[in-house]
Amino acid sequence: MSRDRNRNPSNWSKNWRYRWQPWVIPLLVIAFWQVSGWAGWLSQRILPTPWEVVKALVDVIGDGTLLAYVAISTKRAFLGFAIGGGVAFILGLLNGLFPVAERYLDSSVQMVRTIPHLAMIPLVIMWFGIGEPSKLFLVSLGVAFPIYLNTFHGIRSVDPGLIEMGRVYGLRRLSLFVKVILPGALSHILLGIRFSLGIMWLSLIVAETIAADSGIGYMATHAREFMQMDVVVLCVILYALLGKLSDLAAKWCERRWLQWHHHFAQS
Repeated sequence: MSRDRNRNPSNWSKNWRYRWQPWVIPLLVIAFWQVSGWAGWLSQRILPTPWEVVKALVDVIGDGTLLAYVAISTKRAFLGFAIGGGVAFILGLLNGLFPVAERYLDSSVQMVRTIPHLAMIPLVIMWFGIGEPSKLFLVSLGVAFPIYLNTFHGIRSVDPGLIEMGRVYGLRRLSLFVKVILPGALSHILLGIRFSLGIMWLSLIVAETIAADSGIGYMATHAREFMQMDVVVLCVILYALLGKLSDLAAKWCERRWLQWHHHFAQS
């Protein structure tokens, strides 16, 4: 029945319009940007037109620079995310499940959380230099706290009635956690992951711009030194696209893993 409904021409037209609506404003901005450059309202030295950025894209693809630097930056970002997110998830589980662990650990975690992780860049460079460890450390530290907080509060917000019902049905410890507690906290955990993905790219941008010899941030810094504004703008757009793709992947996981949730079932 649902397939027949989706094949209805009116429903197909409505879905097509909904898919295009998020792109209306970006396309209008790009069009205005291009027209402003053609009309001379914007100086090419300050902000190159989209067409100039496209030509820069073709150049860096042709010499192999773009793909190599995108691969390096993506590897750094997700490796740091895996390290910081993994540690944060474990701490969130411990403190959420065991009040004794919360009393020992949560206060220290909250103290570290109040320190702006990007303010530690001078100290991190002194510790690790400008190699990979410094960038991984900054990304890991940045992504950790949203995942920790959302995991901790997600577990604590699980309905006690559901936990008691699981015990009545014979669930104990691991089975109770897997079948009741984790699904109940999953929406909070995935929300923390979405927040962390944004912070992940922000941390990497700063780290690569200040201390790097490869990656998208290094490409932007190198282009700035030679006043290649089209390449600088291209790097900014690349970071934005990578961040958007990461968020789309997180939303896809939400829809796939939370089909039982009424909010996601409606969407």
